[in-house]
Amino acid sequence: MNEDLKILSQQIRRDILRMVHSANSGHPGGSLGCVEFFVILYKKVLKNDSKKDLNDIFILSNGHISPVYYSILARTGHFKLNELNTFRKINSRLQGHPTNHDGLPGINISSGSLGQGLSVGIGVALSKKINQDNSTVFVLTGDGELQEGQNWEAFMFASAKKVDNIIVTVDFNGQQIDGSTKDVLDLGNLKLKLEAFGWKVFEIYNGNSLDEIYNVMIEAKDSLGKGSPILILMKTIMGNGVDFMMNTHKWHGVAPNDHELEIALNQNPETLGDY
Repeated sequence: MNEDLKILSQQIRRDILRMVHSANSGHPGGSLGCVEFFVILYKKVLKNDSKKDLNDIFILSNGHISPVYYSILARTGHFKLNELNTFRKINSRLQGHPTNHDGLPGINISSGSLGQGLSVGIGVALSKKINQDNSTVFVLTGDGELQEGQNWEAFMFASAKKVDNIIVTVDFNGQQIDGSTKDVLDLGNLKLKLEAFGWKVFEIYNGNSLDEIYNVMIEAKDSLGKGSPILILMKTIMGNGVDFMMNTHKWHGVAPNDHELEIALNQNPETLGDY
């Protein structure tokens, strides 16, 4: 994959760490695990032209990983980089969960009430079909979030109504706020379950590989419009890129202290400059 995208991924990790540290609040674990997904989505896949009315739409259902979302939006020109300094501050547009009431460019809906993003995405996708808009709806959700029952109503509805202009990606890191998903509420074989619900399922076995994400996303896009909604199971590592944050739920929603920030930043060399 292009070296520039690898450099961008490193810089976004630095952004996440600094934002959460500065606010002493936020969710670094899932944000770090989804960096490569956001880089590929916004740099290679998502079609979003401000001069056109018919654009792809992205909905972040697991809105608590807003740090990675804000970073990629800033670094793709949606707003100025220095606004990242305001993360979770009073009167900031960059709150802990994305909101659109302040007109932050790139945010389509307010999200973070877990279990709702998929339903909203399906509604947007249906409206596009009715309006003969051939663009695509993308939704990112978390594996722990699938414990919310509303998702399964949405899965059933989308396949029954042949909502075939949506791609849903599940951040499948096996961790949630209280422990591993297996210990809290085991999700079982998601691939078989979702196929039984009528979805076409793809798998990304290394969700921190830019190349693999790109290849599967393109394959998924090629399968749109064929009568079935699309889902991608993306296996990621929570806290990826910071060794002491990896593979543990303990960094789901904890900010690094000064010493931990220094260690983490040294593992992600500065490449593009700070914000």
